[in-house]
Amino acid sequence: MAGGLVLGAVAVSLTGLASHHPMWLLLAVVGQTFFFSMFAVYGKRGGVIGLSCLILTVVTMHSELTPDQVLEHVLVTVGGAASYILFSILASRPLQVREEEQSLSVALLATADYIAARAEMYEADADLDERYRQLIATQATMSDQHQAARDMILRRMSKASVERSPRRRMVWNVFIDMVNMLDLLVGTHTDYALLQRTLGQSDTLIFMRDALLKMSLELERIASAVIQEKHLMRRNSVKAELRALEYDIEVMKRQGFATENLEAYSLCVQILRRLRNVNRCIERMLSQTSMPPDIKALNPAQLDTSLSDFLSRQSFSPKLITSNLRLDSPPFRFSLRVAMAVAVGLSIGLAIPEIGPHGYWIVLTIIIIMKPAFSLTRQRNTARLIGTLIGCGLAFLLFYVTTDPQILFTTLVVSLITGFSFILLNYLVASVFNTVTVLIMLHFLLPETFGLVGERAIDTTIGSLVALAFSYVLPWWEARSLPSLADAAIRANETYLKAGLEQLNKRDDQTRSESANAWPLARRNMMVAFSNFAEAFYRMMGEPPSRQQHVAEYNNLLIQNHVLASEVATAIQQLQAQSELPAAAVAFLQDMDIALQDRDLDRASKDANAVLIEYSGADWIFPIKQLQRAVQSIVRESVLLKGLNQEAIQ
Repeated sequence: MAGGLVLGAVAVSLTGLASHHPMWLLLAVVGQTFFFSMFAVYGKRGGVIGLSCLILTVVTMHSELTPDQVLEHVLVTVGGAASYILFSILASRPLQVREEEQSLSVALLATADYIAARAEMYEADADLDERYRQLIATQATMSDQHQAARDMILRRMSKASVERSPRRRMVWNVFIDMVNMLDLLVGTHTDYALLQRTLGQSDTLIFMRDALLKMSLELERIASAVIQEKHLMRRNSVKAELRALEYDIEVMKRQGFATENLEAYSLCVQILRRLRNVNRCIERMLSQTSMPPDIKALNPAQLDTSLSDFLSRQSFSPKLITSNLRLDSPPFRFSLRVAMAVAVGLSIGLAIPEIGPHGYWIVLTIIIIMKPAFSLTRQRNTARLIGTLIGCGLAFLLFYVTTDPQILFTTLVVSLITGFSFILLNYLVASVFNTVTVLIMLHFLLPETFGLVGERAIDTTIGSLVALAFSYVLPWWEARSLPSLADAAIRANETYLKAGLEQLNKRDDQTRSESANAWPLARRNMMVAFSNFAEAFYRMMGEPPSRQQHVAEYNNLLIQNHVLASEVATAIQQLQAQSELPAAAVAFLQDMDIALQDRDLDRASKDANAVLIEYSGADWIFPIKQLQRAVQSIVRESVLLKGLNQEAIQ
């Protein structure tokens, strides 16, 4: 916020000093648009700072200012920003736990969506490829929300605060159970195709699906209870589904299914165990909503400085901007694209006298709509245009029906709250109410102006058309980013497997605590890399079909990375539970790690049955075989894609 204050003051100064001359104004606005758009290199935080400075630029350019007025505008800007910083700091102190509860609640809702998507995989006639795409998309969203919860909760959490505050203890314990549940679900893979082939239309799949759906609903209730600080009583019990599933598995065993279809039977047993463990986590979460004073903190040993390893870190080095000043840099191309669009939008306002006085709204529309990704720009463009036109229509009806200040002010408050409430959930709805908010504000400031509604509709339409046209100028198609993101996801999975093997080798060494976070940290990094790959793939699917490349190959690679990560967790956890570590299994996993690292298909194709024959019947053999199949598919697809990309370059 301090950086935004300083840069915002600079933006107001430059724009105000150039406002008296159209050409200087054009250069100042376009130059700042390019510079502040380059803040995309700093990620989401940098993008927010850049956008706020551009908004200050736009609202300053609407009228000519004398030097004295420029100074006044700068002082007002600095005063407003400093007041907000002070207010946010003072308000944040007593509301720290409230903010943690909010972030935890959002993460729980995202987890509930993921569990619901996973439940749909158990449909007997489900299209697994389509369901996988939905599952991976929800997992990417969940990963982002979990990291946001980590950043909010772990930065402030300490042993003293947890022991002193029942609310903090509730937040910490629910957070720990949420992470544990994530390990049980995301960290395990289910061969849904095998279940469909062997179980078909049996009730067993229905019990699995219904249990997960009930757990999803229960998590939604827990999320609401956390944010409302409300004690919950259990309503959506899954005991019936678990007992029915247990009975079906016992019948399978009696009828010889366990012998005829050992892999499917072992998978059903694993699913039952997993559902029981997930249910225990949910039961503990439910009990935590009452904030009992005698409940102890879960995993208190984790409440130390080692938690800082899991926090997001942001670098604001100027070298990030200078090193991206090249045409093959996506932020650079985005900045050029936005600058050119703003130049055209501002020129339209300067060239047409009727638009000139309110032409800044065209520029504002452009900078809000345009995003680095083509698909995001198109989605935002459509939502902004439709939302603004609907908002203008609602505002026109409101002004036509009444001019009562009390009614208008009440509507202003309602639309303001609603617009900000929906800005992350539904941008179209947010645009509708934000348009109503702005038009009512302008009506209070300029009551003599009756053409505000029409002006805003025209300006937004022009800005949307300009933004749409320039989204095709120097675009960065996602297909160009996918090779590096796919490779990063594979390397993260390989590191995850290596960390798991180190975890096995050091399981009996109690003296080495410095690597205690290596395994969960590798899992977190794997999920981040996987989410980046998945999000880029789905952005590509929103681009024109002519710009999509190797869709089937990338889709399969995405799915197999998901499978590999799940099987790594399952295999490591099951091997760790053995009283004596099977050396052949560890050696086989080490070979898979090397095969993944070197993209060696021959090494990945070793006969697992021959290597593990002495352990025939062990429950950890199935996930190791599944892991091997995933490694084989990843190596095969990555080698194929490398060849296809090289051919495309040539």
